Amino acid sequence: MTVPVRRVVPVDGIPMSGLFVAADDPQAVIIALHGGASSAAYFDCPGHPELSFLRAAAAAGFSAVALDRPGYGASAPYSDAMWEPERRVQLAYAAADAMLGKRQRGAGLFILAHSNGCELALRMAVTERGQDLSGLELAGTGLHQYPAARAILKQATPTHRPAGLRELIWAPEDLYPADVINAVGSAGAPPQEAEISTNWAGRDFAALAGHVTAPVRFTAAEHERVWDSTPEALADIAALFAKSPRVEIHHQSGAGHNLSLSVAAAQYHSSILSFVEQCITDDVNREAG
Repeated sequence: MTVPVRRVVPVDGIPMSGLFVAADDPQAVIIALHGGASSAAYFDCPGHPELSFLRAAAAAGFSAVALDRPGYGASAPYSDAMWEPERRVQLAYAAADAMLGKRQRGAGLFILAHSNGCELALRMAVTERGQDLSGLELAGTGLHQYPAARAILKQATPTHRPAGLRELIWAPEDLYPADVINAVGSAGAPPQEAEISTNWAGRDFAALAGHVTAPVRFTAAEHERVWDSTPEALADIAALFAKSPRVEIHHQSGAGHNLSLSVAAAQYHSSILSFVEQCITDDVNREAG
């Protein structure tokens, strides 16, 4: 089993960090973006290699880069230089490029994102470079938060975890290995994170999604307690991606908000990799006419 390597690369004088796995002749490259108050370790479940997305990707013949999003990890001291969304996009692409170096990239790039990482993923997708993405996998987000979740989350700050937050993010606890809960958190969140969260559901999600031209799969966890995942809500989300050639809604049973750390992670990751392979096949067929 390929073991992910932690990398720190300079991008315009800013250290960008993440975890990296390389396949010798990759089918494609997957860029993975974690959610809020987390880190790249979200995609390499600590102490449970069988639940690691990065290891599963490498075993299936993909190279993968799980970035510490701009403002997290090694770049945390430089977060004041990251208020502009375009800057965060540039840093993410450049960090992935630096980690990949001259290695082969197969069919190109695919982006996987969780929770607040979906904001960066969509911004990357709507750039000129994003027109060449093989596809996107989004999870742990939505257009509307459940009222109970909204009441708890509006009290949260970088230094204050309100009562009920653990249950919101990690319940039901029997869906996660006991030693994993809270094991991948970051030391804090960059100041931009509050602004991202505030503007996401009511403005940015819809505004960005309408310009995405890559195939999209949106995953709703069976026990998602933050975001409205009713059939009506999921239909509204799918409708946002009007320019995408393919939009799928995936329901992941046996998982809560943190899908890639749950006991269902291996099944979830397998379904992602199958979707990536289908996107690649569709690209080949389209080019063949």
